[in-house]
Amino acid sequence: MPRDIPVGNGSLLINFDGNYQLRDIYWPYVGQENHTAGEPCRMGVWVENTFRWLDDGRWQRSLQYLDDSLVTEVKLFHPELGLELVCHDVVDFHVDIYLKKILVHNLAEKKREVRLFFGQDLRIGGHAVGDCAYYEPDKRVLIHYKGKRWFLVSTAKGRPGECSAGLDQWAVGVKGVGDKVGTWRDAEDGVLSGNPVAQGSVDSVVALHLEVPGGGWAEGWYWLGVGEDYAQVMNIQHNLCRRGADPYLTRTRDYWHLWVNKEKDCIDMLPRDLQRLYRRSLLILRSQIDNHGAILAANDFDIAGFNCDTYSYMWPRDGALVSSALIDAGYAEITQRFFALCHQVITREGFLLHKYNPDGSLASSWHGWYRDGERQLPVQEDETALVLWALWKHFDRFHDIEFIKPHYRGLIVRAANWLLAFRDEETGLPLPSWDLWEERKGVHGWTAGAVWAGLEAAARFAQAFGQADLAEDYRRGAAGIKAGVEKYLWQQEAGHFARMINRGKDGSWEIDTRLDASLMGLWYFGMFTPDHPQIVSTMEAVKDKLWVRTAVGGMARYENDKYHQVSDDLSNVAGNPWFISTLWLAQWYIARAKNAAELKKALEIMQWVADRTLPSGVMAEQVHPYTNAPLSVSPLTWSHAAFVQTVLEYIPRHRQVILPKI
Repeated sequence: MPRDIPVGNGSLLINFDGNYQLRDIYWPYVGQENHTAGEPCRMGVWVENTFRWLDDGRWQRSLQYLDDSLVTEVKLFHPELGLELVCHDVVDFHVDIYLKKILVHNLAEKKREVRLFFGQDLRIGGHAVGDCAYYEPDKRVLIHYKGKRWFLVSTAKGRPGECSAGLDQWAVGVKGVGDKVGTWRDAEDGVLSGNPVAQGSVDSVVALHLEVPGGGWAEGWYWLGVGEDYAQVMNIQHNLCRRGADPYLTRTRDYWHLWVNKEKDCIDMLPRDLQRLYRRSLLILRSQIDNHGAILAANDFDIAGFNCDTYSYMWPRDGALVSSALIDAGYAEITQRFFALCHQVITREGFLLHKYNPDGSLASSWHGWYRDGERQLPVQEDETALVLWALWKHFDRFHDIEFIKPHYRGLIVRAANWLLAFRDEETGLPLPSWDLWEERKGVHGWTAGAVWAGLEAAARFAQAFGQADLAEDYRRGAAGIKAGVEKYLWQQEAGHFARMINRGKDGSWEIDTRLDASLMGLWYFGMFTPDHPQIVSTMEAVKDKLWVRTAVGGMARYENDKYHQVSDDLSNVAGNPWFISTLWLAQWYIARAKNAAELKKALEIMQWVADRTLPSGVMAEQVHPYTNAPLSVSPLTWSHAAFVQTVLEYIPRHRQVILPKI
């Protein structure tokens, strides 16, 4: 199920699904560790002996955010209960505390007691072995802990102070042992057992009782403080009770409003819904980025059911492309931390590996060091190259010489020297590596374009640092790659570039001419101009073959894309439409536009994207080609970055093409 509304601060990330169930608690890194392992932490409502969990089908839900913030605005209505709830969820921008403000509207004429129940189904550190939970009577709070991971749970009526904060009911118990489903079931009669402690595979439920006048409102709060020990979480509790909860929500709302409107006037020519989606995309991007520099691909834990693994990793490629969008949007501090982390993890030889955990350690991979009886490098070469490409964009935009200086030799020169060496001496092309889709090993159009761009970026750095001879070496290598692309990847008979070539041991070439949206890398990174005749014929062929011919529309990644495939009607649905591949087409339209009609094509695609986001503004990786339903992970960081990038490329072209004629 998609994660409709993430909230976070770069170290604590909380995700909710479409039923408004809390599903993921990541800390102390975004993406690492998930202390629920994706299981729901339920919320339920009891009134007049009737109880309903929030996943009950009769709830009417609106899951959105307050404008320009990472504070949610969730509206819930249940006709059977006669209640309306308005909830605001927030992770404080500075303190690792998650808060929920609940406004309960009693639609009945008489005063009623409403009991709100909150379940904590934790698997601290990602598993349930050795967890402990207990009720702390002095402060009337409940605590879960294991090792250096502590979670404090409390509630309050109205605006909490020392006297109003505290649990009205609680229960701690065992889950998943024998026939014990979980302590959350104890809430369904409206009364909790009060059991004060349990160990092992445990969960808990707490309750907040509100007296709500007939036709009136009552306010309640729930929060979860996170720290490494008892003292840390109790300090969070003390400060919240002293200050009240509203200031945390207000200051965080104001912080994100300030953050996302850094350059607010630059997008005022866009339709209002696209302006809002641009700002929402920036906020979603930030929620998926760890404060230590890792840019995570996605943090929707449900994908673990597909292959027992997740997207909660830093792919250097994804990170570079996300950084490119953030650079153009003016967020230097975030991209600085990403490049510093890349410097930290790059190998001594000069290449970046497949993917990394948020703490910088090497992540799981399906690329091996051995294949077909020979040693191989388990790399996607574009990952190394695009970090250099994005780093030059960063330096060119911000001119932060003192930031670049320590990265020049250890990251830039080291990586560029490897890119230069990792080439076929005869063809000039990069040696075979895995493609950006991580499925095929060979010499790819996208990768060739990326490596060309990485070497060109390194040449600019070398020139700037007074190493003209080194700069010339890098430029010569880049020129050799371009010549190789023109000679070996261009397929005259097909009328477009090949997406991949491989040379057999007998010297013959295996040529894969299937159309792939990633062929845009041949022009996007600068090797060819977007209106080069061979690029035009390639992009037109890509559009013709990969555009989804259903009411949904959008662009597939490549012909017969089997990843989460839902249709075998390949003549109309080459694959599921992806946001990134669709936006690549818009970027090509923008790059070539010479008049309003040509630029309008890009605007229509941006509108297509906006129409297919969740109501909260969250974008998935893919959408269903017949229903528009989100597929795979949601949100996908790259999807939001591609939208931000497209907007920021559209604006100057709009000024060039449209404004002079007005």
